[in-house]
This record gives sequence, C-alpha cells and structure tokens, in this order.
Amino acid sequence: MQTAKAPDTREDASAQDTLERYLQIDLPQLLSWLRAGVKWIVLATLAGLLIGAGYAVLAKPRYTVTTDLLMDPAGLQIVTDDLFRQEQQRDTQLLVVESKRQTLLSRSVLLRAIEDLQLQKDPEFVPPTSWTSLLSPRALLGGGGGASRSPDIVALDNLMRRVSARRDELSFVIIMSVWSDDPEKSIRISDAIVKAFKEELIAADSEGARRTADALVSRIAELKGEVNTAEQAVEEFRRAHGLQSAQGELVSSRSMSQINQQLVAARERLIEAESRYKELTSNNSADAAAMQSSTISSLRTQYATLKSRADAESLTYGPRHPRLSQIRTELSVLENEIEAEKGRIIQAARNNLDQAKAVVAALSADASTVSTGVFADNDAQVQLRDLTREAAAKTAIYEAFLVRAREITQRQNLDTTNIRVISPPVPPKARSWPPRTSQLAGFGAIAGMVLGVLGVLGQGLWREIGGAPIRLPVKRPMPADVRKDSREASAAEQIDVPSDAQRGPRAGSLLSMQPAPKRSNSLLAHASDSNH
Repeated sequence: MQTAKAPDTREDASAQDTLERYLQIDLPQLLSWLRAGVKWIVLATLAGLLIGAGYAVLAKPRYTVTTDLLMDPAGLQIVTDDLFRQEQQRDTQLLVVESKRQTLLSRSVLLRAIEDLQLQKDPEFVPPTSWTSLLSPRALLGGGGGASRSPDIVALDNLMRRVSARRDELSFVIIMSVWSDDPEKSIRISDAIVKAFKEELIAADSEGARRTADALVSRIAELKGEVNTAEQAVEEFRRAHGLQSAQGELVSSRSMSQINQQLVAARERLIEAESRYKELTSNNSADAAAMQSSTISSLRTQYATLKSRADAESLTYGPRHPRLSQIRTELSVLENEIEAEKGRIIQAARNNLDQAKAVVAALSADASTVSTGVFADNDAQVQLRDLTREAAAKTAIYEAFLVRAREITQRQNLDTTNIRVISPPVPPKARSWPPRTSQLAGFGAIAGMVLGVLGVLGQGLWREIGGAPIRLPVKRPMPADVRKDSREASAAEQIDVPSDAQRGPRAGSLLSMQPAPKRSNSLLAHASDSNH
C-alpha cells in the first residue's frame, strides 16, 4: 500500500515545493534579476527607440484639414407654399441636419468629388499593383481583389476612410475632417466634397420637383379632358332645351323681363288715356284742361275779339244794322270751328285710348306666352346649374394644377439650400500622423524598456519556479544488521537538515505574508513505520 501511494506523495511534494518557491520571491530577488538582465533591458530600449524613430521617419505623413459647415434645416423660403415643407420642431430639425451629415459622407457625394479631382488617377488613392500589395494581410485574407475592381471604387474606398464628419452638439454646425499625404491636396479634396455636397442637395431638390411636376403634368392631361367633357355637356344641354343666354342670362328670362317692363308702361299709358278721354267727354268738358290747345285758344281769342266788336257795333248802330249780321255770321263760323276742334280732340283721345288698350292686350298675350317658356326654362335651368357647377369645379382644379405645375417647373431651377462654409479649410501647421520623431522615439523607448523589464522578470520567474522539481531520495534494501543503525542516523539527519520545502519563509517574500502552515514530520512518521 505504501508503495502504491509513493508517486502521489512525490507529486504533491513537488507542487507544494514549487508554490512555496513562488511565494518566497521578494524584492531583492527581483532587483537581482533586473541587474542580471540590464543589458537586455538596454537593448530592448534601444530597439524601441530605433523602431519609433524609424517609423516616424519612414511612415507616410497625414495632413488633416477641417471645414465647418452651418446647415440651416429651415432653408430659404423663396415662395410661400414651397414644395418642401420647412420643419420648425427642434427634434425634426436635428434629424434633418443628421440626414444631411449622412449625405455629406454618402458615396454619391464622394464620387462627385473623385470625378471632379480625378482621384481615380492619383497613386495615393489608387496605388499601383505590386508584389508587396499581393503579400499584404488584406490580400492574403481574401480582402484584396483590387486588380478586378474599377479605379473609381478603389478611390472611393480610400477616400471614405480619409473623410469623417460630426455634428456639434449645441448647434447645427457639421465639422468635416479630411486627410491625405499633401496639405494642399487635403484642402482641394475638402473644397471638392463641399461643392459636390451642395450640388447633390440641389440635384435632389430638383429631382423631387421634377417628379412632382411630371406627376402634375400627367394628371393635367386627364383633368383637361374632364373639363372639356363637362363643358360640352353644358352646351349640349343648352342646345337640347333651347337655353340661349346672353351675358350670363337666359334670353327667355331677359325677354320676359323686357315684356313685363313694356306691359307696365303700356298700362300706365292706358290709364292716362282713359282719364283724358273721361275728362274730355264729361259735362264740363268745355272748361277741362284737356281741351286747352293752341288751336282752340286761337279760335277763342278771335271769337272774343269779334264778340266785343259786335257788342260795340250793336250799341252804336243798333241790333238790326247790316254790319251786325255779317259779324254774327263770322261769330257762327268761329263757334263751329271751335266745336269741330273739340270733336277732333275727343276723337284723338278716343284713338289713343283704343291704341293703349290694344298694346296692353298684345303685351299681356306676349307675357303669357313667354312666361310658359320661362317656367320650362327654369326647370331646365336647375339641371343646367348643376352641370355648370360641376364644370366650374373641374375647371378650378385644372387651373390650380396647371398653375402649380408651372410653379414647380420653375422651382427646379432654384437653390433653396441654406448651407454656408463658416470655417474654410486652411493648411495645417504640422502633420496629424505620425507624431513628431522625438515623441514617437520616446514612446518606443519606453515601450521597449517596459517589454525588456517584463521579459527579464519573466525569465527569472521561469527559472525560479519552472526548473526541475525536488525529488525525495529513493530507499534501497539494506542488510538487517545495518538497517537498524542507519535508520536512526538517517532520521536524525533528516530532522536536523530541513529541505527547501521545510525552511521558513524569507523576510519580505509572498510566503511571509501568509500564516504559518501546520507541518507534519513525514520523515519521522516514515521512520516510525519502518521500525514497526
């Protein structure tokens, strides 16, 4: 049984010995390792210094320029009812600005800039194929394929890695950064991207206006046909029902209005004629004002003059004088003429009365005839008004679409984007990458020194805990007379001379910071078992 457990006991003792060796490492031992490997630390520091300085000298420089763009999400309001709605809410405005930032970095904008500057012919953006590029990690991992790609796509990929843009958190300002191997080229690329960005926004607005105008124009053709059909229906209805109009009014209605006016005037004249005739035919017609005419007045004047003469002659010559008989004859003639004139006036009044009655009767008949047609026309006019309203509504829609289409067509040529370059790119004072040679050399030296120190410490630690494990002595068979004497001496020797595993921990080591373990004298136990 003891023979079967011996390997496990040795392995446990070896692991415990290795752990105790690790825990007994102290600061003086670490310093001794560093002193022993100082040359390696110096070599690593010099190597890091040379690598940093060499990279700073040999690496391609990067010159970064920045451009600040103020993007007003509201834009310019040129017309009152613009095609594109202007947002007023801040959240929506931020989304608009963020969308424009994405547009600034879009492939379409960058391709415009590439085409403008001919970057597909620039070796910086489309490097020539060489054996070094074929052995690059990207080509070996399957990310190459540059030989089968067009120069525009290669230039686009390289340009997308060199351009970045971010929005200022407290404003609508977009800060765009561009870097290349040449500072002047960086400025040209930045200006070209801004120009392409503005052109892209203008083209997008124009394209939207063009699509809207095309949709309106296609709809206008249909509306025009509907308007023509509605107007033709109105005219056909007018012809079918004889609804003639003049200046927006039916002829029958106008005729009825005119006949009514004439009938009113004729009735007024009839009333006047009747009054005149009654006045002339009354008993006291001799003194009526209707009998006063110039002829009667003249005859009466002559009669009065001749009557006065007759009275004077009668007083002078007597009533039987021959001259009086002549005067009386003349008076009789004047009386007859006056009566004849009265009869003529009465007859004229009678004729006027008859004529007025005839006119009133004729106009009444005409009014009755026209009113019958007017009533029929009014019934048809109700349907005509419905057709007219429908035609007017379609005409209004057609005219609105026509005006809107013309406005949008003109809108294609207007630039309403309100984008300003508030900080144009300027040549940088120094390269942005790599850092200065002194800085990179110092960083390389520090990194090399750190790696050297870690390497020396790691090597010392490996030597301390990674060496050959401590093996216990193998007991060989002895003669019986020697075994007893040597057992006591061996046990005393093992107790007096402890192994490394039985030594106390060094001062300042990791093991000294732990509580003392409970030791078991395995050798004494082994000796005791042997005696038994």
